[in-house]
Amino acid sequence: MLLADGGEAIADLAVLRQQTGLSGRVASDPTAWRVLDAIDIAALARLRAARAAARELAWLQPVDTRGSLPATTVLGRALPGFVLDIDATIALTHSEKQAAAPTWKHSFGYHPLLCVLDATGEALAGMLRPGNAGSNTATDHVTVLGQALHHVPDAYRYGSPILIRSDSAGSSYEFLAHIRGLREHGIDTEFSVGVAITTPVRAAITAACDCVAALDGDGSLRDGAELVELTDYLDSAVLAAFPAGTRLICRRERPHPGAQLTLFDQINGMRHQVFAADTPHGAGSIQFLEVRHRCHARVEDRIRTGKTTGLGRFPSRQFAINAAWLELALTGIDLLSWTQHLLLDGALAAAEPKKLRYRLLHVAARITRTARTATLRIAADWPWTNHLIRAFERLAALPEPVT
Repeated sequence: MLLADGGEAIADLAVLRQQTGLSGRVASDPTAWRVLDAIDIAALARLRAARAAARELAWLQPVDTRGSLPATTVLGRALPGFVLDIDATIALTHSEKQAAAPTWKHSFGYHPLLCVLDATGEALAGMLRPGNAGSNTATDHVTVLGQALHHVPDAYRYGSPILIRSDSAGSSYEFLAHIRGLREHGIDTEFSVGVAITTPVRAAITAACDCVAALDGDGSLRDGAELVELTDYLDSAVLAAFPAGTRLICRRERPHPGAQLTLFDQINGMRHQVFAADTPHGAGSIQFLEVRHRCHARVEDRIRTGKTTGLGRFPSRQFAINAAWLELALTGIDLLSWTQHLLLDGALAAAEPKKLRYRLLHVAARITRTARTATLRIAADWPWTNHLIRAFERLAALPEPVT
């Protein structure tokens, strides 16, 4: 509750502690510290298992009440299955904490790796890493993806297509081979990852000539941007390093002011971006695949808002406590996501945490008790009172979970 509500430190529990009618009994600061300190590797695994069990129940509720789970949409088309976005971020620290180190951005702190469910913004998994951890470390990507897949209930994990998206940090051959290998275990996975523009890729871009117009997210033509598939222009030795059936697609457009350009871009007067996908021919045009991949940028917003939900500050000098804090922050992010998708609609269902807190979570109200009945009294002229009332009504109407 503390992290979902925007708290940044254990001391912020004092706010909840003063609202016993709302929060019940809240632990003291020393007790909270002892709990965090007691979360070892085994306890962390139990916490992840509890999150996975809660998610399974939370996913049953929208199916029962709304008929289906939220889906990722691209160009007005709902994608089948699930889209998992993997990305790393920098969490700055301003003191010497265990495993904090200089980062590749010349800052200092941690370099956590996260996996987010695109359709709902749920934080499926995360790994706290030292600040100097590599961006493209395949073993870390494999670990985080494995934890994320564990959070997808069995009925969906083995019965639905799962697309894994990443920037070029996820294009290591070992990670892509792992994604492909999951098919042997009954998990229908595909990937869409950025690719570094190496010398062979630059040669293929230069040789390619059958370009088509690129699209914006609304389906309109994007001025000055075009796409070309490089697969047939690449040397077979380059393609052999990717799983069979991998396609490489290049997007090039006139650079916007301030764009960071390589020497190759400056010479050609165009900005180039390349991604690899193993979606077979016939499952979508390269325009569709490119817009689908570009939607990976939404994970940046998820991480940015996650930094106001516990990911922005780590409270301890001990790495183990901060790793536990990260897992609790993922839980706070999930609580907000489930609240929005189960209880809210319209703009508030898609609102960022700050708007949600200022309009609903922090609304002034009183709890009164008469004849053994508790009543929540909210200001009648508060513009979002009706939204909050409907949220409580929907909460009361949710089907009872079957254990």
